[in-house]
Amino acid sequence: MLRHELQPGKLIAGLVLVLAGILYAGDAGGAWEIPWFVVIPLVTGGLCLAGAVALLTGRVRRRRQGGRTGADLA
Repeated sequence: MLRHELQPGKLIAGLVLVLAGILYAGDAGGAWEIPWFVVIPLVTGGLCLAGAVALLTGRVRRRRQGGRTGADLA
C-alpha cells in the first residue's frame, strides 16, 4: 500500500524548478553561459504545465471515484 498518492503536477513543478536551479548553478560555476531571460519562460511554462496536469489529474480522480464519498472509502 502506498503512503500517499502520486501528484504528477507537483512532480512536474519540482522537476522544472530543479532544472532551472541546475542551469543557474552551471552558469555560476562557469560550466556554460545562460542568458538571463532563458529561465523566466522555462519556469513560467513549467508551472503552467504543472497546473494543467494537476487540474487534469483531479478531474480524472473525481471521475474514477464516481458517486462515492469519503465515508464509503474508509
